[in-house]
Amino acid sequence: MRVRMTSAALATLVVTSFVGGVMTLPGEAGEPAMPEGDYIVVLTDRTDPTRMASEHAQSHGARMMHIYRHALRGYAAHLSAEAVAEIAADPRVAFVQPDGVVSTMHQSQPTGIDRVDADLSPTAGIDGVDTQVDVDVAVLDTGVDLQHPDLNISRRKDCSTAERGVDDGNGHGSHVAGIIGARDNNIGVVGVAPGARIWPIKVLDADGRGSFSDVICGIDFVTGNAHKIEVANMSLGGSGLDKPCGGAEPDALHEAICASVAAGVTYVVAAGNARFDASRTVPASYDEVITVSALVDFDGKPGGAGGPTCRFETDDTFAEFSNYGADIDLIAPGLCILSTWTNGGYNTISGTSMSSPHVAGGAALYLANHPGASPAEVKAALQAAGSGDWNNIDDPDGIKEPLLNVAGL
Repeated sequence: MRVRMTSAALATLVVTSFVGGVMTLPGEAGEPAMPEGDYIVVLTDRTDPTRMASEHAQSHGARMMHIYRHALRGYAAHLSAEAVAEIAADPRVAFVQPDGVVSTMHQSQPTGIDRVDADLSPTAGIDGVDTQVDVDVAVLDTGVDLQHPDLNISRRKDCSTAERGVDDGNGHGSHVAGIIGARDNNIGVVGVAPGARIWPIKVLDADGRGSFSDVICGIDFVTGNAHKIEVANMSLGGSGLDKPCGGAEPDALHEAICASVAAGVTYVVAAGNARFDASRTVPASYDEVITVSALVDFDGKPGGAGGPTCRFETDDTFAEFSNYGADIDLIAPGLCILSTWTNGGYNTISGTSMSSPHVAGGAALYLANHPGASPAEVKAALQAAGSGDWNNIDDPDGIKEPLLNVAGL
């Protein structure tokens, strides 16, 4: 069963239900047979995913989309209803789940850089001299403008099964990359961690849509390069619940992230833009990631004196579209953010998709000075450095999460 989620104007995340969990045999406990569609097959620990994928392709007609070797052992494939039941019964298969779909959470100016005090960070060193923060950051998104003069592009990976090529056909991924690491080169904009090496990993198509299996492909690539990549940003999300890794109801996306975090990669994700509790969205609800909500900030300064620019909201408050709840770890600017775009350009959009890369940039600054710090240590350090200098009067959960501040990083 292929479950879809689409992005909408003004960065609103529109979700449909996600059918996931462990597959059971037809008729077992009254469970209906699963239909033909795209599935994620997770194998037992010692099973060779390449060999198993080849075997299942021959014996069950599985049409392979991805093979996972690092974050998970398994594969994603299009399967017939009969093949789903047979593969789920294979003792070498841990579980099978329907693929799902994720989308961008978008809609943003370097007022955000000012608001998080990146210009005061000694590591960022924002002074017009094109130095580079020595950190590698993966951007799992719509791709990145590979020729943009403001971005320091490193290795790349195409995980999108909808279209080929890592170059950005949407703009969202390029925008995220610029917030993280646009170069301090006196043109365009500057990012939180100027010149950080950006690894474009395309998991969403030009419409900002992709599948859970595509995202796992990206996580798998990041995990295989965890000796180089310190931070991964995912400004995307899908409908789902937090099923603890290793629990009775396994979830392939969560299992992959847990393995990648265990390998040392810090994941920063957008809370979502549906104005509901982030516990209903993945990966935002996962405890292993840093989940970021959106702050309204029009002038880059505290005090609530900034006048509306691209949206009519109240300065220094919780963004009206932002998801909320106990899963939120930090808040960062997310409205009217100017950043890099396709074709060497720049654009202003809003959303928690813009908040997340501010924090990813903050994580990069911290890791530049604390190499080898664990993801949990990075999260704790950013929370400890955060500020309470914002107005949470309209935050639905009443929890005042720390506002990212990187002045001391």
